[in-house]
Amino acid sequence: MTEQGELVRRVAERARAHARELPPPVGAQELAAAEATLRVALPPLLARLYREVANGGFGPGYHLLPLVGPGRTVVGTYRAERTAAENGTGRRWPVGVLPLMDWGCGMSAAVDCLGEAAPVLLFEPNGIADNWADAWFVDAESLADWLETWFAGSGWYGAIAGAGGPSHEPRPWAEAGARLSAPEPEPGRAP
Repeated sequence: MTEQGELVRRVAERARAHARELPPPVGAQELAAAEATLRVALPPLLARLYREVANGGFGPGYHLLPLVGPGRTVVGTYRAERTAAENGTGRRWPVGVLPLMDWGCGMSAAVDCLGEAAPVLLFEPNGIADNWADAWFVDAESLADWLETWFAGSGWYGAIAGAGGPSHEPRPWAEAGARLSAPEPEPGRAP
């Protein structure tokens, strides 16, 4: 089994142990349709999680959003944020950064689908008046690292919740300004 396959297996095992009921995984056609709508390919590990574990409902904190379906989803939230950003009517959301989950208080975890290692970002908009680049932080260098932090109980969110253990602080995301001003790609073309 590959390293990624082993991580997916561990996530699935933990998800099944901690969830009363998980939604079924997404199918290949649902994944392809989601990527076409998003205009970006999901990182391979994230695609496997949605295809092999479940359509959200697992992971740290308040759990991963569903990729597709009714209610709040990755696809719907990303499209709404990007539309607002392009129209200048809402907070700016970077091109190729997909919301993964809500942390509460307006904060979100997101994955940078354009980053080679698929870093996980923290969107922390509280106290931001006008420079949305200041609201973006690197939470983990990769999605795999973020999941390992969840397994270890060593994320910044654990320290806040009193979970103890070693913790790290997110650092500012250097690419935020450039990515916030990037135009939306044409349909059918990845950024």
